[in-house]
Amino acid sequence: MEYLVPALGGFFLFIHLFFQFKWWIGLSKVNTQQKKLTKTDVGVSVIVCAHDEEENLKELIPLLLAQDHPNFEVIIVDDRSNDGTYDYLLGLKDSTPKLKMVRVDSSPNHVNGKKYGLTLGIKAAANDIVLLTDADCRPASDQWVAEMAKGFSSEKIQFVLGYSPYYNEKGFLNNFIQWETTITGINYLGSAGVGGAFMGVGRNLAYRKSFFLDNKGFNAHLKVTGGDDDLYVNAHANSKNTIAIVNPQALVYSHPKRSFGSYWVQKLRHLSVGKRYNAGDKINLGLWSFSQIGFWVTLLILALSNTQPYWALGVFLGREVLTLGLLSYFHRLTGHRFSYWALPVIDLFYGVYLLLVGGRATFAKRVTWT
Repeated sequence: MEYLVPALGGFFLFIHLFFQFKWWIGLSKVNTQQKKLTKTDVGVSVIVCAHDEEENLKELIPLLLAQDHPNFEVIIVDDRSNDGTYDYLLGLKDSTPKLKMVRVDSSPNHVNGKKYGLTLGIKAAANDIVLLTDADCRPASDQWVAEMAKGFSSEKIQFVLGYSPYYNEKGFLNNFIQWETTITGINYLGSAGVGGAFMGVGRNLAYRKSFFLDNKGFNAHLKVTGGDDDLYVNAHANSKNTIAIVNPQALVYSHPKRSFGSYWVQKLRHLSVGKRYNAGDKINLGLWSFSQIGFWVTLLILALSNTQPYWALGVFLGREVLTLGLLSYFHRLTGHRFSYWALPVIDLFYGVYLLLVGGRATFAKRVTWT
């Protein structure tokens, strides 16, 4: 028993470091790959599905229309809104040629509302490249559309994965949200770099309309709440048809949740669809989560037992330095940073988060949108 806990700690640490080095290599390949891309005038249809988002649309639409790309349109799907969204869009339509509106008054009972709205928006697109974001998001620059369009320079590319961080705000919750979003981004973007694309985020995601229609869109998970982005990517993305774009001009920002309760509901929805991922991706994500939780459990046992204090301290410091290096590299690529002041505490809290929210999501039969 004297060596069992250190051995388990070493095992968890090995798994953890394996993923970190894999992501680092993947992000390096993404960086090299995107530097070789050149601008293209391929047509892009930006699609936003909005429900009661009048105020957000008043901020977002001017930013979308100001994008510096020679060939694009903006499609707003008014998804059963009860506010002034329809009247606002109607007032813009005649004076804004690039703007198109699709109105949804009701959705079929057997289809999730957002998936139905997105499907109608995609079918209405005049261009084969559809670029998705949400009404509460804001592109980081007027080059967002152009940067994401670069990924489609090759006809074999069907998916372009982007990154969408949250705005920096004060407080521990925001720091944790920044951490969780960063680790998730490093995971799916780094995995894409080594040919293991398994998800994307609908706040910044592009794919081909023709591919979407040929593969029957969201048909495999029409009733599922959420998953209109990651489940679709997980089902169809692979090493040959997917590329990631990670640079400061290609980011899309969003406002984070401001209470633990609303954040819990949001993450429960996000993580619950993971049960529907491909088997290999579920194993990888499970190993990563298992290594995070197991490492901290064994480390705390060693620290409290006083039998291996120097080993525990050395491993902790070494792991934190490597994690900090990975975060710094990712932040240099994206241009988005958050405060590192509470990194060790947030790292520990992340293990608790994976245990609580991940465990709850695994057994959740039904989740809500808000």
